[in-house]
Amino acid sequence: MIAQLILAIDQGTTGTTALLLDENLAVRGKGYREIPQSYPAPGWVEHDPEAIWLSVLAAVAEARAQAGTGTIAGIGIANQRETVLCWDRATGKAVAPAIVWQDRRTGDRCEALRAAGLEATFERSTGLLLNPYFSGTKMAWLLDNIAGLRRRAEAGSVAFGTIDSFLVWRLSGGRSFVTDVSNASRTLLLDIGNLAWNPDLCRLLSVPAAALPRVIPSAGPCATTSGMEQIADGTPIAGIAGDQQAALFGQGCLAPGDAKCTFGTGAFLLMNVGARPIHSRHGLLATVAWQTPRGTDYALEGSAFVAGALVQWLRDGLGIIKSAPESEGLAASVPDTGGVTVVPALAGLGAPHWRPEARGLIYGISRGTTAGHIARAALEAIVLQNVDLVRAMERDAGRAITSLRVDGGAATNDLLMQMQADLLGTDIVRPAMVESTALGAGRLAALGLGLESPHETGPNLQVSIFHPRIAPAEREERLARWRDALARC
Repeated sequence: MIAQLILAIDQGTTGTTALLLDENLAVRGKGYREIPQSYPAPGWVEHDPEAIWLSVLAAVAEARAQAGTGTIAGIGIANQRETVLCWDRATGKAVAPAIVWQDRRTGDRCEALRAAGLEATFERSTGLLLNPYFSGTKMAWLLDNIAGLRRRAEAGSVAFGTIDSFLVWRLSGGRSFVTDVSNASRTLLLDIGNLAWNPDLCRLLSVPAAALPRVIPSAGPCATTSGMEQIADGTPIAGIAGDQQAALFGQGCLAPGDAKCTFGTGAFLLMNVGARPIHSRHGLLATVAWQTPRGTDYALEGSAFVAGALVQWLRDGLGIIKSAPESEGLAASVPDTGGVTVVPALAGLGAPHWRPEARGLIYGISRGTTAGHIARAALEAIVLQNVDLVRAMERDAGRAITSLRVDGGAATNDLLMQMQADLLGTDIVRPAMVESTALGAGRLAALGLGLESPHETGPNLQVSIFHPRIAPAEREERLARWRDALARC
């Protein structure tokens, strides 16, 4: 009997992962390709759209070769959410580099809108704050800075989309222009109550509705493939979600109060809050989690812009490690940080502080400070950001998080996970399979194809649990040192 496989594509900030999953959600094949990032000006971060596409093709081909036999029954897509690009509808070619979610070039535009008293207008409709993190002001920047683009957008001859829209367009041979509700909810343009583009917000950002994709549910056939070497024509694309929502789904966080943190380039903490959005009073975001045959779920979200990227900086910027995994051993070579505190504001501070002007800080260096102390302080900084996010989330939701599920590449670092348990004061639950984002994309596709029941609660994942080990007094002392350093950056 030929196996029915789900192709899960996870197009992330630093690379693309493709998984082929069987009916038991076991990985039959895996492919991965890195993508380059460019930094053409201070605060700017860009991707080459063709490099993204080629990484998808290569990752899929590698996964297909590993899997051997099996028929691809459907495709699920997860993607870096706020990254935006624009392409010509006739040729499918991008008109400019993709502007990455980390890019800060629209900070002045966001500040002008805020000064005009419009932040509350955006927050009420979208659940988001005015920050260059989100897609809408990036779209506006492209329209204002590429000659003739606004005219083309108003005529409907170009398409604006997040990476999911671009991949569906390419996979379908240019026949489908869609985005799911979770990605649309990250643009500053979607009314998260009625799950439709808000024409007033489009006008405020001067983004023509004619250039925007059709908004669809996260699970259900939305397109079919055409002209792909590794995938048969007519294969349905049946699941789409932004990477963090896909990870929430992949971790089985399907009940209100369930929460996860993805340790990737940044750290992204989401809590399922159920069928109604909760608008934050503590610097977090309200966002759509997904829309499936079960209904629509919402989430509270807090994002720290720099997590794994801080370890990359230790490697590439300071040169104190040669590979990211070395950070664990170097940090473990000392019993504590020696009084050093790192504030990883390399791209400003995200939630709950929202200080785009903040810059990174290494505080408390002495003559006895070693590379080990700096490495340990860097890992501690990653988890201290998450403590701030969890406490804000608990205040907004009116409930405590009794355990936190984790995934992402940096979640394999045992010392980092123990630090998170110690400083958060709660259990950290790590599944054996940390590819939760791709797993969530695959599960959404399976649900959309009717291969998974809408009533299933999620996969029974094997887990490791990290329990808190330090006393409350020590925890508070380290948190106080963190708060002092934050005030200095």
